[in-house]
Amino acid sequence: MSILWSRRALAVLDAVSWIVATLALVAARYDFGLSQVQWSTVALYAVTLATLHVGAGVALKFYQGRYNIGSYLEAGSLAVLSLGLGAVVGLVFALFVGPFPLGVALTVPLGALVLMWAGRFAARAVVSLVRARHRAAGAKKALIYGAGNAGQQLGRMLTRDPDAPYQVVGYLDDDPAKRHLRLNSGRVVGTGAEVLARATELGASAVLVAIPDATGALLRRLDAELEPAGIELLALPPVKKMLNGQVRLTDLRHLDMADLLGRAQVHTDLTEIAGYLTGKVVLITGAGGSIGSEIARQVHAHDPKRLVLLDRDESGLHAVQLSIYHQGLLDSRDMVLCDIRDRAALDAVFAEHEPDVVFHAAALKHLPMLENYPQEGWKTNVQGTLNVLECAAAHGVGHFVNISTDKAADATSVLGKTKRRAEELTSWFAQQEPGTYLSVRFGNVLGSRGSVLHTFYSQIESGGPVTVVDPEITRYFMTIPEACELVIQAGVIGSDGDVLVLDMGTPVRIDDVARRLIKDSGKRIDIAYTGLRPGEKLHEVLFSDQEEATPTSHPLISRVTAPATAPQALREAREDEIVDDVALRVTP
Repeated sequence: MSILWSRRALAVLDAVSWIVATLALVAARYDFGLSQVQWSTVALYAVTLATLHVGAGVALKFYQGRYNIGSYLEAGSLAVLSLGLGAVVGLVFALFVGPFPLGVALTVPLGALVLMWAGRFAARAVVSLVRARHRAAGAKKALIYGAGNAGQQLGRMLTRDPDAPYQVVGYLDDDPAKRHLRLNSGRVVGTGAEVLARATELGASAVLVAIPDATGALLRRLDAELEPAGIELLALPPVKKMLNGQVRLTDLRHLDMADLLGRAQVHTDLTEIAGYLTGKVVLITGAGGSIGSEIARQVHAHDPKRLVLLDRDESGLHAVQLSIYHQGLLDSRDMVLCDIRDRAALDAVFAEHEPDVVFHAAALKHLPMLENYPQEGWKTNVQGTLNVLECAAAHGVGHFVNISTDKAADATSVLGKTKRRAEELTSWFAQQEPGTYLSVRFGNVLGSRGSVLHTFYSQIESGGPVTVVDPEITRYFMTIPEACELVIQAGVIGSDGDVLVLDMGTPVRIDDVARRLIKDSGKRIDIAYTGLRPGEKLHEVLFSDQEEATPTSHPLISRVTAPATAPQALREAREDEIVDDVALRVTP
């Protein structure tokens, strides 16, 4: 019933605006000194316009909720309707109905439009005030950090929604030009450097970060300042993760480790990527793993001619097929069950699909396991990579991207040494084959299977203790989507034989990660320090001392080179490599 009455009220407002505007003009311009005939004509003019306006408004659904009341879109449409009707009716009355004062036709439409606008804006202000008072009892007071487009969208939604969980008490913004900015939902009260002081002063119990490209460093600083004061911190996701770039209240979420450790969103040249993926046959090894499956999802979005997913783990293939195609029948030839150690089987796969692009993500990656079984690391990471490289060369692959690791720089572990050999093999094929062969090196990714986060979550769930190697150990982190997006971009900008190194940001203390997760769990969990394991470094590096990084066209990707090692040389050194790694493992 209230909606029906509000629609009727708008129609009445518009009709009355024409009547009042006409009377006001006659009073101001003619001091009511019109003849009886002129009065009749003017009255007919006002009633005609009021009737036509309401009729047109009904036809155009002005009173059926087509526009938000008091919005700029409604104001513009109302202006077109009112001035258009006024011009047509005024012309008709001036030419065919008389006597008629021309001043009325020229000024009444403007006056009526102003009255309509004023009534709508007043109604909007009253409704906003009523909603604010209704919400004040249950909603939390919140500061919005970011007075740009995303912050303003968020503020408008919180103000208009009577059931919104937050009441906006102000904005923070670091742009000096916005220092005195006033918005419908509040005004800018300070900068991000004053977040705790302003929140305390205004009684805010939450800070909503409406900066879609907020860096991990910024979020960590805010969290460190606000958490001890018991102030809630929420954030919007990157723009590309929001529906059509539009903010929704459901986008607001509490921070997780990816937010705190992550960086600004990656900006990718989609035109370049589409140029080497769209319409091409793309094969991904290790497609059932964390990295391989995310590469598969991103490649699929670029409309390849065929996407061939290869893994020796049928469960992994089932999961990635389900995530991409929303079915897991595993009955198509593009889902390939194959071990890269099997050269003959691998060659048959390449012969059947003739891929144009290969992303080689298959590998054994768990450092302690490979220290105990170095031969297995050799068979998969070195010999398996060689098999994939030889098949790619034999079948004319145009782009080959080898996924490497930061542990290949100044390698001290079996994992690092075997991945370094894979880089060297890739460099050799780059020199020998017509296609583009390169490697991409990066560190730990958040959320990958067997990652430290999964381990910590599991240990916390079971009651602890949480095991950390050393209180000072640090690691580089990035999110899986970010790493894979950069890997795909690297395939475009890299040259033959390059080892492209992704910018991993600032190393993070694993002890800090563990303590943060324990705090968020609300449990009392102990931390146990286990000590460095054989082959494990206290601090990882992205470049060895012998490598000199040079920039590429992408700000988050650098370039180094790896010496080329021929396959035959590695075959001859195989036994020595294994013996050396075993000796390293058992050395006190």
